[in-house]
Amino acid sequence: MPLIDTHAHLFDDRFAGDLPAVLERAAEAGVERAVAIGIDRESNLATVRIANQFPAVFAAVGIQPNHTAEAQPGDWEEVVRLAQTEPRVVAVGETGLDRYWDRAPFPLQEEYFARHIELARRLGKPFVVHCREAEADVVRVLRDEFEKHGPVRAVMHSFSGDLATATACLEMGLHISFAGMLTYKTAADLREVAKEVPLDRLLVETDCPYLAPVPHRGKRNEPAFVAHTAACLAELKGVSADVIGEHTTGNARHLFGLPLS
Repeated sequence: MPLIDTHAHLFDDRFAGDLPAVLERAAEAGVERAVAIGIDRESNLATVRIANQFPAVFAAVGIQPNHTAEAQPGDWEEVVRLAQTEPRVVAVGETGLDRYWDRAPFPLQEEYFARHIELARRLGKPFVVHCREAEADVVRVLRDEFEKHGPVRAVMHSFSGDLATATACLEMGLHISFAGMLTYKTAADLREVAKEVPLDRLLVETDCPYLAPVPHRGKRNEPAFVAHTAACLAELKGVSADVIGEHTTGNARHLFGLPLS
């Protein structure tokens, strides 16, 4: 059963020398699609170029919360332009809130989070949520969106929160995506959360080049390795890898509007 890597930073310099080979390995591992994610103006443009070059890749564009303080005049307008006009841009983001890194004032992060949500709603596209040590704040913003506009078409990417956060997000209509950290020995609590996420809301991702799963931890991550996270989910839920592939791939196709391979 094919898989979809729903969060890959393919613009990263660590892929500059061998991206075609990386995507070939992904295809050999059964990864039929990758959603490439931008984080600022330069990476958004690079991500769209990659998506236009490689048929298996689609794009999401946004200004990641830790980069909001660096945004220059015109950068947001470029996100809007790309999201509106580029056919291979299937989502807005990543966006969200981060209290771990002290790179951007929190009110500025909240302002940009609201901009991304409004843009996604206006364009009828999903948005991709980054959340690090800001779960209560993210849930607060999402709940306001939910109460005003109904179910939230979005994904909590590289989820690392607790069950209460996951449950709140699921109740509002979001998907939950797990990355390689799910396979780490130190992630026992996260694995307990993953057991409770229903199959119809699960997604898998690499967040590459970061967070390589076991047995590749410490190496550059790449889309092919998403299979290890899927295998971990299958074990946790007591189902076959094909069941996880069927559901996560179907969920990704539906959320992002991806065509069949």
